[in-house]
Amino acid sequence: MNTIRLTTAQALIKFLNSQYIKFDGKESKFVEGIFTIFGHGNVVGLGQALQQDSGQLKVLQGKNEQGMAQAAVAFAKQNNRKKIYACTSSIGPGAANMITAAGTATANNIPVLLLPGDTFATRQPDPVLQQVEHMNSAAITTNDAYKAVCKYWDRVTRPEQLMSAMINAMRVLTSLDDTGAVCIALPQDVQGEAYDFPEYFFKKRVHVIGRRKATDEEIEDAAKLISSKKKPLIICGGGVRYSEAGEELKKFAEEFNIPVSETQAGKSSIESDFSLNLGGVGVTGNLAANIIAENSDLVIGVGTRFTDFTSGSKELFRNKDVDFVTINTSIFHAGKMDGTKVVGDAKASLEQLQEALEKLAYKSSYKDEIVEAKVKWENEVKRLYSIKYPESNFKPEIEGQNEKFLEEFYKMYRSALPQTTVIGEINKFVEEELDGNYVVVGAAGSLPGDLQRLWKSSKKYSYHMEYGYSCMGYEIAGALGAKLAKPDKEVYAMVGDGSYLMLHSELVTSIQERKKINVLLFDNCGFGCINNLQMSNGMDSFGTEFRFRNEDGSRLNADYVPIDFAKCAEGYGVKTYKVKTIDELKNALKDAKNQSISTLIDIKVLPKTMTNGYKSWWHVGVAEVSDKKSIQEAYSQKQGFLENARKY
Repeated sequence: MNTIRLTTAQALIKFLNSQYIKFDGKESKFVEGIFTIFGHGNVVGLGQALQQDSGQLKVLQGKNEQGMAQAAVAFAKQNNRKKIYACTSSIGPGAANMITAAGTATANNIPVLLLPGDTFATRQPDPVLQQVEHMNSAAITTNDAYKAVCKYWDRVTRPEQLMSAMINAMRVLTSLDDTGAVCIALPQDVQGEAYDFPEYFFKKRVHVIGRRKATDEEIEDAAKLISSKKKPLIICGGGVRYSEAGEELKKFAEEFNIPVSETQAGKSSIESDFSLNLGGVGVTGNLAANIIAENSDLVIGVGTRFTDFTSGSKELFRNKDVDFVTINTSIFHAGKMDGTKVVGDAKASLEQLQEALEKLAYKSSYKDEIVEAKVKWENEVKRLYSIKYPESNFKPEIEGQNEKFLEEFYKMYRSALPQTTVIGEINKFVEEELDGNYVVVGAAGSLPGDLQRLWKSSKKYSYHMEYGYSCMGYEIAGALGAKLAKPDKEVYAMVGDGSYLMLHSELVTSIQERKKINVLLFDNCGFGCINNLQMSNGMDSFGTEFRFRNEDGSRLNADYVPIDFAKCAEGYGVKTYKVKTIDELKNALKDAKNQSISTLIDIKVLPKTMTNGYKSWWHVGVAEVSDKKSIQEAYSQKQGFLENARKY
């Protein structure tokens, strides 16, 4: 047996260079590169290996471990899980920082390879700098915390263990039904230890991502159930996107006259103007989709996990005779909602199911309901896009809110921009001026709800929303990852001031790497989405706005804290703009398009001007006992919704 003597780190880099995937007959490199932040736990191990011979791997320098790993997640998502970046950190806080991104990847079923440094396998220098010690076990390190948020975890304590660890890692990273974050913890001494690795470990490996077909029995059962129903509804989930099954879904819907609704992950798998596309469904869904959903007697979930936002905490589907068909590569997710399972690839399964239903000559019983629902929603969109403050047609979209929020904000910034109006202008600009050749990225706050409801995409995969984890701080890092995946497209990060303050470090990386992104920063002086949530459940505003503390030291409810985000970003070398009017927004968008460096548009938007409701409910924990009448009423209302929610 021929061998090559390499360090563990050198062998790892050589192995990563030899990994390929094949999808629909097309072969491509799987590992694009590696994000690095070097510290004492990896700089002379993996760092040395990358400096000596990185092969074809692109080596990028991150600025925050979570940020670079979130960028890697976004890169894989924008590539429909067909390419990945690896990420390496030092031990201790560097490793811990990536745990949040691991959760993002696993919650969304997105592959990412994380390579944190670890303490010494020999334990001789223990405790080393940044080591967390446990009296009950010397084997526990920071990296054990990854186990809760990874699909595969291993620690390589001897060089020869690298082989089985990486074979298993690739199994999960290229999995159809069980992919997510993979953590391979690398003790810093082992990274530099040498071993005679067999040459076959470094051979070219092609991981075939096949199209798993459902069984005949599954197709027969699903077709039988569908043919017995009159008003089905399709929910297009992220599995449609990753299967690249948009065209098959449209054919299926047209053939049987079945309307399609979208999850956050599924949105832009088919074009927004498709005649049967109702748009977003559920808690952040729109009026059209939710009207149809509440009356449907069958829900066909294609590649969706049926999260509480999609199902309206299982209260959205109100027809007493409603049943579910679930198409998913994962038998776990296919079992959601006690549905009739079709375990298989979205594209292949839709083709199988269409053939079976054609033999049964099936058609839904919809007449004018789909068109009528869409017209109602289009009229509402026009209203939302044309709101003006403080004119007579204005009202905060969040019912029952005190207008003092708006008055104070307007007094401070002299900005009267409603959030929905701003989104309408941005959407119009990127569709008309860029001909849909863009990617819009978001993750948390009120923007995902407004975008799922209002945003219209003319091109596939132009909408990139991380909502499985809804991770604040993903937006700018995610925009960088999307730009790395699609360098020919304009990429826009839609981010609130709260998320921006949490994590925007990879904005600097975008400048360094000459990968232009556009940050559209919606400043409403606080965690506006959560402020709405607490107040709509009977609470007063508490701890969710960015306000000065009262002079008596009691609470944070004095004046708003003004922040000049444009001035801050200008210091990084970003081209910045300050926006308080629609004309200023239009001019900024136009000028930003012509820039070659990253841009930031600081948009002052009125609080309480996001969308809300539309026949949906979200189950949150409300205090059962309170001395406040409004909270008592909120609890009573919650109990009413729970009585109608399905119990699975």
